[in-house]
Amino acid sequence: MSLIPSFFGNRRSNVFDPFSLDVWDSTSSSLTTPSPETSAFVSTRIDWKETPEAHVFKADVPGLKKEEVKVEVEDDRVLQISGERNVEKEDKNDTWHRVERSSGKFMRRFRLPENAKMDQIKAAMENGVLTVTVPKVEVKKPDVKAIDISG
Repeated sequence: MSLIPSFFGNRRSNVFDPFSLDVWDSTSSSLTTPSPETSAFVSTRIDWKETPEAHVFKADVPGLKKEEVKVEVEDDRVLQISGERNVEKEDKNDTWHRVERSSGKFMRRFRLPENAKMDQIKAAMENGVLTVTVPKVEVKKPDVKAIDISG
């Protein structure tokens, strides 16, 4: 068994992606250790696919309203998706038997490639899934003209 992630096989494998910039705790200098307030919800799942027309990001954010999620783009071509799920208010008369739903802050960052149209990014949320669409610059195919061969 190899400890190096495979670049082949399952498309959802943990392959190193140079465009992905995971940030665990923006208030700390450490990028490897999650802080207590973000550790429960930091693992927000995001898919990134590229189509001929766009880069499409889909983030699972179940239970969050669009007002609780933020999509931003920094000048250096970094897409940032962040948000927070608040802890449910406790009533003194409540008896909790199990607490499994996560709460806290999350933030994911992705460096966008050069072909991204930074001024035309759109975001939508439906059924707990945030979709961010980043259109791509159209690559114009060269005109090819057949030349007759005289003989």
